[in-house]
Amino acid sequence: MTDDVPANPLESIPPTGRIMGLDLGTKTIGVAISDGMRYSATPLETIKRTKFTQDAIRLEELIAQNAIAAIILGLPLNMDGSEGPRVQSTRAFARSLAQRITLPIAFWDERLSTSAVTRMMIDADLRRDRRAEIVDKLAASYILQGALDRLRRQ
Repeated sequence: MTDDVPANPLESIPPTGRIMGLDLGTKTIGVAISDGMRYSATPLETIKRTKFTQDAIRLEELIAQNAIAAIILGLPLNMDGSEGPRVQSTRAFARSLAQRITLPIAFWDERLSTSAVTRMMIDADLRRDRRAEIVDKLAASYILQGALDRLRRQ
């Protein structure tokens, strides 16, 4: 991790309220939300990325519709924990989003989330085309569930 990642990446998350998890890809944004008690993450939708403004407007709509209190954004660290261009892009997206919304945005290590979800879908014998449709929102759910589990242990 770098110096600007806090020891506790979830310290900015308020103690109550639903949380939105995001898996930011180059072509899509996977979206998941927690239940009100923060026990489970549920895949919500996959946003096809266009321009930042349109993507942000859709996220703002989902935030309002679901009474979201905070956002967990998957941080695509390299396997050795270092940061590459995808992390820089994710941080830039978070900075831009933070200018539009007042919610706290926390980062969560997303290494292996997509591959773990893909393995689960293969084990469940889902067709390749169906996997492609849902992998991003399932990865967002996987990321969010990891953060929810950590929040409960704190």
